[in-house]
Amino acid sequence: MHPSASSWIQSKAPQLVLILITIIWGGSFITVQYGLNFSSPILFVALRFAAAAIAVSLISYRSLHHFTRLDWVAGFLIGLSIAIGYGTQTIGLQTITSSESAFLTALYVPLVPIILWLIFKNKPHIMTCLGAGLAFIGLVFLTGNGFGAIQLNYGQILTILGSIAIAFEIILISHFAERVNIRRVTVLQLIFASLICFIMAPLLGETSMPNFNGQLIGILCALGIASAFIQLAMNWAQRVVDPSQAAIIYAGEPIWAALFGRLAGERLPALALVGGVLVVFSVILSEWRPQLTKKK
Repeated sequence: MHPSASSWIQSKAPQLVLILITIIWGGSFITVQYGLNFSSPILFVALRFAAAAIAVSLISYRSLHHFTRLDWVAGFLIGLSIAIGYGTQTIGLQTITSSESAFLTALYVPLVPIILWLIFKNKPHIMTCLGAGLAFIGLVFLTGNGFGAIQLNYGQILTILGSIAIAFEIILISHFAERVNIRRVTVLQLIFASLICFIMAPLLGETSMPNFNGQLIGILCALGIASAFIQLAMNWAQRVVDPSQAAIIYAGEPIWAALFGRLAGERLPALALVGGVLVVFSVILSEWRPQLTKKK
């Protein structure tokens, strides 16, 4: 490999890892939908993150000591965001299509810089704002429906609430990443996410555990390992990647979801292909920092 190419890969390693996360996330959509044939939604999320917590604990057992107060605070807040985000998204998937869910969940793309601006007074770069706007438009086209086909029913409202929670998750991870131990906080956030969902399940009418057949166990193990990798990688990569930029990269998730859906027999409309191109371009746009100074 050419030295310049190797140095570029090393410098962009966090961004490349986040892109890999979007590929795994994209595949999880169809997996979760299939898993809901065997379990109620909140208990499914609780079991999914319990499996992830076990997976991370096995990988990181040597680091699981001397927990600080900040580790516990970060783990709880991020875990709460995960529980709300994935819980509402999974409930929503029972009543809306996967394309609507992908679009509504991806609202966190423009929400991250907006929240950073409104709450933390952290004004985003103009190219990040343009990239977020373009990603939003692309994600609308990616559904193949357009704005006119989006009607806010119960499932859609829940999914929008989930997208807000996911936006806070991305912001919180970046906020705590440089001040805590990655592995300890990852374990804590997964445990808290699972416990919160287990507590909420009976309050939402989910009073009986699912039948643990081979298919459900396989799905939970696969999602657990995937979730463990995603949380570890997010916490590592977002030490150096701006949260607004990270949200734009995550916008690639529906592209991979559409591709995996295509492999599973779903058809990808021409309008959705246009949306995919716009989302990819939005990633490039968000990275671009043109020189705006005038030449003498």
